[in-house]
Amino acid sequence: MAKAMTTEARKKDAREKIELGGLIVKVGLRYEKRALLLGLLIDATARLRGDDKERERLLAIGAEAFGD
Repeated sequence: MAKAMTTEARKKDAREKIELGGLIVKVGLRYEKRALLLGLLIDATARLRGDDKERERLLAIGAEAFGD
């Protein structure tokens, strides 16, 4: 039983990683260096801390992109 739960958790984790990778492809950053991608994400995380307006702005941009 524990092994089945572990397998299910691993599948869920793998699916999540695939979906996150798909976001990188969707925005056109597929061929950028991983260090640049990580830097972008670190910078975005720092910018979002405590900035609800920026979070809402970016959410709107993302929602519009998913609508395409």
